[in-house]
Amino acid sequence: MSNPIKNNVVGAFEAKNNLGQLLDKVARGEVIVITRHGTPVARLVPFAESFDRTDSQRAAEEMRELRQGVFLPEGLSIRDLVNEGRR
Repeated sequence: MSNPIKNNVVGAFEAKNNLGQLLDKVARGEVIVITRHGTPVARLVPFAESFDRTDSQRAAEEMRELRQGVFLPEGLSIRDLVNEGRR
């Protein structure tokens, strides 16, 4: 029997019947595109944490440090800058 998964593109029916094999490939770092009637509809990708709290906290602290000593000129407000950007 031939392998229904070619070039990491597989039809929906084959994906359903070969999910275990597809998951093995994805676990090795491959990306699988699932099609329906030849049109790509989904992508199986290796799992990755999408949110790193430590990096976010570090970035926020760096922004706080950057703004130290930065002031608007006398008579100018954030609202004035926002309105200026809308023109």
